[in-house]
Amino acid sequence: MFELFLPMLERLGIIVTVAFIITRFRFFRELIDRKTLHREQQLMAIGFFGLFGIIGTYTGITYDTSSLEFGSWALDLGESEAIANSRVIGIVAAGLFGGYRIGIGAGLIAGLHRFSLGGFTGFACGISAVIAGAIAGFFHKKDQPLKLKTALLIGGLAETVQMGIILAVSKPFSRAWELVQEIGLPMILANGVGSALFLLIIRNVLNEEEKAGALQAQKALKLAESTIAYLRKGLTKDSAQRACQIIYEEVNVSAISMTDKEIILAHVGQADDHHQSGENIQTYATKKVIDQGEMIIAKHADINCSHPDCPLGAAVIAPLKRKQEVVGTLKFYVQSEKEISNVLLELIQGLSALLGQQLEIAEAEKAQELAREAEVKALQAQVNPHFLFNSLNVIVSLTRTKPDRARSLLIALSKFFRQNLGATTKTWTSLQEELKHVKAYLLIEEARFVDKLQVNYEVDDSALSVKIAPLTLQPLVENCIKHGIKDQEEDCRISIQIQDLDEGVKITVKDNGSGMTPERLQSIGENEVESEKGTGLGLFNVNKRLEHMHGEKSKLQIESELGYGTTISFLIPHKREEVSA
Repeated sequence: MFELFLPMLERLGIIVTVAFIITRFRFFRELIDRKTLHREQQLMAIGFFGLFGIIGTYTGITYDTSSLEFGSWALDLGESEAIANSRVIGIVAAGLFGGYRIGIGAGLIAGLHRFSLGGFTGFACGISAVIAGAIAGFFHKKDQPLKLKTALLIGGLAETVQMGIILAVSKPFSRAWELVQEIGLPMILANGVGSALFLLIIRNVLNEEEKAGALQAQKALKLAESTIAYLRKGLTKDSAQRACQIIYEEVNVSAISMTDKEIILAHVGQADDHHQSGENIQTYATKKVIDQGEMIIAKHADINCSHPDCPLGAAVIAPLKRKQEVVGTLKFYVQSEKEISNVLLELIQGLSALLGQQLEIAEAEKAQELAREAEVKALQAQVNPHFLFNSLNVIVSLTRTKPDRARSLLIALSKFFRQNLGATTKTWTSLQEELKHVKAYLLIEEARFVDKLQVNYEVDDSALSVKIAPLTLQPLVENCIKHGIKDQEEDCRISIQIQDLDEGVKITVKDNGSGMTPERLQSIGENEVESEKGTGLGLFNVNKRLEHMHGEKSKLQIESELGYGTTISFLIPHKREEVSA
């Protein structure tokens, strides 16, 4: 029986090769990666995996129970012939990836095909194909990663069941028994290994894209961090020139360019002799990006360069947005369209978004030079780049191991920054919105603390309609994270309490962190304290805004004991409920 094992492994290589080729198609990878498939996608999946089963049948090795000889390819069978094949691999993969419906559907297609080829085991093999899909579907776990060990065991189990069905259904029994003795063990081993290899290929293909995305996210973060010192001064010729130079040195492209809505601000790299800063934008593609706010790929003709020897053959043009308004473009030039890869597209898309964040920060900082109210709004609008970078690094680290968790953190991060940026246009917000902002922030921080942080909420729903200055509660919670519990190894607790009292709404934020000395406690909140880790808002600014917008009684009340944590509370009088946002 072992003389069959090596030929089976050789034929298995064909299945593996076909699987690898098919998984190179993007729509197939997206199909496999989806958690829930709609009807059309389910039918596509059934068809694809059923096709795998058919290929596994055709690439099998025929065995004649009369002559006891092995054949080459399974194209048509005589009455005494059977097939040693790898049909189970596609069917098992269908059930493990898609569940009962896809597994049984693929098994039905492959089983009917096998029955049509004939042979004394045709009916038994057709039935066993459907049962193999049902078995694999039973082990389908929608929200859990599929393990190689599971695929190995299920592949072997499905083939073992098929041997049992052949013995039970195929006639005469003596011929069936002789067949199982000859091909049973090699097929069980080969199909178990094949199922595991198939899963390994699928996993590697899916991880390829995630890894590439993670690497580009890291590169985008690095470039954004390197350019932040310049773009925080605004989108000018000088800042654009320095930013383009930094990006050009790190990215393998022909040239980097930045524009505002009217002129070229900087061009670094090839063709800088005739693509010069200060010139008006000539390219229709660039104007289209500015008008529509969407990234496009510009061909050589779209670049519209009048220079006869211009080496720039194509470009990727992405919008630079500030508060959803396009204020300029970022261009990556290459020599030909062939150089524009998905990796490059992901990089420029991520980088343009981060640079847009920096421009928003720049606008906020300019607002600090205005009157006191504008200064408060500028403080509200500041986004801590270190928090952004740390958050994205956590998300990048989870994209491969916990993609659902990474997605939820991205949503939380989006909500957090949307609230931050929205604060520039608001004088008041509801306590309910402020609490949502805090929860989004803490969701990200809980991921960074890796099960060390516990947050407790005690909220009176009747108090959530009260109006409050934007970004009042979040800096207090951030203070607990960055200064209270930052050095604790475990059991980090933060409590947020919102009480609807007769005199007003009392808000309390408490941590069990390191606490403060009496000297520090006396000055905190009353004097401006420099911090390398804070957002720039700080307790001092929160305290002053509370006093200015809600009155003297709303000032921060801080209680702290060294080694036992800190409690910060303030009161919002009910009379402020009538203030319009």
